[in-house]
Amino acid sequence: MPDAKIFKGEVDAVKFPGKGGSFQVLKNHAPIIAALEEGKIKIDLSSPYRMFNDLTGRIEHDPSKDKELFVCIKGGVMEMLNNQIIVLAE
Repeated sequence: MPDAKIFKGEVDAVKFPGKGGSFQVLKNHAPIIAALEEGKIKIDLSSPYRMFNDLTGRIEHDPSKDKELFVCIKGGVMEMLNNQIIVLAE
């Protein structure tokens, strides 16, 4: 069972560390389920990053790049369906 919601918001693209290599999904991507390996998920935001209460401490943000976030994972799975992405990861 997931222990925390890390991020929820509008994005332009998300790049994942996949088992067969990194891959990216964009708006209106076909439905997909994929296994993830250890690495960073890169989130390209639709609008500049606004601070929110990140109690998990898992989001990395470089203030010089106001539309990018990174989340480190140890592996997991992602699903994209109807322009919504769900990631279950360690």
